[in-house]
Amino acid sequence: MILDLYKSLAKKGLLGINQRNADYILPYNARHRYPLVDDKLLTKRLALQAGLGVPELYGSVEIVRQVRDLPELLNRHTDFVIKPAHGNSGEGILIIASRIKRAYRRHNGLLISEEALFHHVTNILSGMYSLGGHPDKALIEYRVQADPFLETISYQGVPDIRIIVFRGFPVMSMVRLPTRMSNGKANLHQGALGAGIDLATGTTLEAVWQNEVVDEHPDTGNSVSGVKIPYWDTLLHQASRCYELTGLGYQGVDIVLDRDKGPLILELNARPGLNIQIANKVGLLPRLRQVERDGKESMTVEERVTFSQKHFGAVLPPQPAEQTTNHL
Repeated sequence: MILDLYKSLAKKGLLGINQRNADYILPYNARHRYPLVDDKLLTKRLALQAGLGVPELYGSVEIVRQVRDLPELLNRHTDFVIKPAHGNSGEGILIIASRIKRAYRRHNGLLISEEALFHHVTNILSGMYSLGGHPDKALIEYRVQADPFLETISYQGVPDIRIIVFRGFPVMSMVRLPTRMSNGKANLHQGALGAGIDLATGTTLEAVWQNEVVDEHPDTGNSVSGVKIPYWDTLLHQASRCYELTGLGYQGVDIVLDRDKGPLILELNARPGLNIQIANKVGLLPRLRQVERDGKESMTVEERVTFSQKHFGAVLPPQPAEQTTNHL
């Protein structure tokens, strides 16, 4: 089934990694702007300055001797998330749901000792989870509480919405749903499920899990298709605004929906993956070329979102592009 889907996508303008890098990342993403998204602490500050919601930062650890001050910081919070500032593919993220004396209960119910938690922070500082293995910072931040509407199509963790933005125009989106295999994390490489989203309506399409096209969540058994994502227009506007925020022409915007705080920008990515095309059953190339052809720099955020919803909705597919032979 997945092979047939690849063949179908090739006819619909499948964007491969080589073409993505040569035609879209290199020309549209200036290297000096990468730190704005590769450093999650810097991204958070930029978003706050622009008035965009992000998970609250409780504190950070930048050098080893600061680890001894962690008890004082953590004692103020019953639940929190620890993550590397330069993390990659969701590695190194530790989600704490509650505490029992000097032990911490993770989101999956397992306990971790205070010593083990401190050791994890030390590993983050050493660069164990960072891009290129460089020394890193550990961020301690608010633990997002999943919107109850999405809990029915997820397992334990918090789903996130990935939106690909090209020159400020949202061009494709999917929701990543945690599974038992992904240990409650919304990461496709770790076993999460990805469902495409119709840009016009915010309604989920079919999903892909472990290279298989599925209609139901493997753990809950609930249908993941035909679900209307809350705050959809707000999500598209926030994603579009990230173009001015970073100056990156091609980027992925990851947003979570908190039950109390609404949409929060989780992180930005200057090299978003291409599996989103499989989840949507359509190639990115025609949409990118239509933005290059018809999208204008003078357009406002509102105009860019309207353009995307008009041209890239499931009801009005874009014009086909010539076949590409690049690989995902």
